Amino acid sequence: MIDIGKAGTFTLGVRTVKRVGYGAMQLAGPGVFGPPKDRAGAVAVLRAAVESGVDHIDTSDFYGPHITNQIIREALHPYRDDLVIVTKISARRGEDGSWIPAMSPKELTQAVHDNLRNLGLDVLEVVNLRSMLDVHGPAEGSLEEPLATLAELQRQGLVHHIGLSNVTPTQIADGRRICKIACVQNLYNLAHRDDDALIDDLAKHGTAYVPFFPLGGFTPLQSTALSDVASSLGATPMQVALAWLLQRAPNILLIPGTSSVGHLHENLAAVDLTLDSDAVAKLDRIGAK
Repeated sequence: MIDIGKAGTFTLGVRTVKRVGYGAMQLAGPGVFGPPKDRAGAVAVLRAAVESGVDHIDTSDFYGPHITNQIIREALHPYRDDLVIVTKISARRGEDGSWIPAMSPKELTQAVHDNLRNLGLDVLEVVNLRSMLDVHGPAEGSLEEPLATLAELQRQGLVHHIGLSNVTPTQIADGRRICKIACVQNLYNLAHRDDDALIDDLAKHGTAYVPFFPLGGFTPLQSTALSDVASSLGATPMQVALAWLLQRAPNILLIPGTSSVGHLHENLAAVDLTLDSDAVAKLDRIGAK
């Protein structure tokens, strides 16, 4: 069995988790909407992840909506004491599967209660407030009201820790004046490195950084460069992309997602891959401005 603990651990809230976790988004249907074609297969992937040592699962009640959390509950409840489930709020889904901002106090409060109910929990360990000021990426603007709402839910005992997603450094700094920020979840990978300085700053604060889309948004040329490095190492491009992230900074926590047990084990095996300086240099050129 793969020892994912060899990649080390980091603090998430007050919990210590292994640096390779699992993202549950792909357990819903196409477009993260509706039920999966193979619900039993989705249950099997979650159980295989936990059996492989994963102790950090990332989810949201707007995946499906509701479906992914219900599958997590079916597969894993009652949860192991060492399992940290992180969810996110601030969006709802249209009947056509569209992503609609839902950042009012009423909508955020409802979202927390929906997550609690569908996951079968009395308190959520970590809730990320995802900025929906721009659906496609971070955009400056005040998150004071929605974050204050989430901080109030924290005071009520429904949420242990608060994180931010799809945000800018300014929003993180502003957020720290309202509550402690346990983690930041943004787009970051070999090809998209806008958060390089932010990751290093968060590391100084002991704050976890959770990149999503580790293989998202590559150009054909960039993808070819990655594939060439992977081929030279006898690894898959995904394994190389994940290994690069693990070596990039100690506060990076990975949440690769898949609906396949085979792909799950491939992703977890990235912990066995060590990139030498030549490989890192080649990979770094992919994201060079």
